[in-house]
Amino acid sequence: RKALNHELSKLFNEMWDMDVNRFMPGKDYTIEVLGKAGAVQQGDSAVQDSAARHLFHNVNEDRLKSIKTFSTFISLLDNYETSTGVEEVVTPEEIAENNCFLDAILMTGVMKLAHEYLLKKKLAKPNLADFKYQLYDIWFQLYARKEGDRPDSCVFEHVFVGETRRGKQILGLHNWVQFYLQEKHNQIDYKGYITRKNKTRPDKDDQVLSIQFSWKGSVKPIGSTFIGVSPEFEFALYTVIFLLSEERVTRETVKIEEYELQIVVCRHGHHTGTAYPVLCSTSSE
Repeated sequence: RKALNHELSKLFNEMWDMDVNRFMPGKDYTIEVLGKAGAVQQGDSAVQDSAARHLFHNVNEDRLKSIKTFSTFISLLDNYETSTGVEEVVTPEEIAENNCFLDAILMTGVMKLAHEYLLKKKLAKPNLADFKYQLYDIWFQLYARKEGDRPDSCVFEHVFVGETRRGKQILGLHNWVQFYLQEKHNQIDYKGYITRKNKTRPDKDDQVLSIQFSWKGSVKPIGSTFIGVSPEFEFALYTVIFLLSEERVTRETVKIEEYELQIVVCRHGHHTGTAYPVLCSTSSE
């Protein structure tokens, strides 16, 4: 395993402490991790359900609606056709929503910290408008998931909304707000947690979880996600790692708070293909 990246750990902890929009467990939301998930393969439809109830018991929706970065983020979640291979059509309204979201996150301390760090590394444009354009290109430019196909995907859709492939496989969907909203509409079925070695089971205060769930007729055997963090925190984290590396797959080991994580970022040409956290010492993704 790669050694701990101390420089990035320091930066990400500063971001974590600065993330004033982060939701606090027990105060802004309550989760119940319930049972431990069974072993399944990607594409299995019959799977043991170790969780009879929802993962999220309650989330402070007033706070979700009143914080600009969350409310503009939520407005993006219905802009995509989740099936890969189905061409995305981006309307002028959706472009405006993307821009509103980026404007909102660029005002936050978390994104400003990321921008300063990237400037020092000569990886970002000093002008905020140029930096925003750079972010737009990384996150919202459409591309084809398969070579030579129609532009059916962008990394925002993949990471934050989730996609399906041929109705058999769940791709992405590493965001707690989307998970909560899908669960609220009975679109997602939480199947249980995956443990990490030094801890017998996660608890309701854990802000990084590995979970199993079904969505749109398929099962995701293991998916990991931050819980409670703001959209700008995830954007900042993944953008920094994406811009720091030219590798097709980058895995940086960092310690954020009590969590030792591997942040995985995969490239798709000039864009990000996927990005997610993996708890070190969980059964691998």
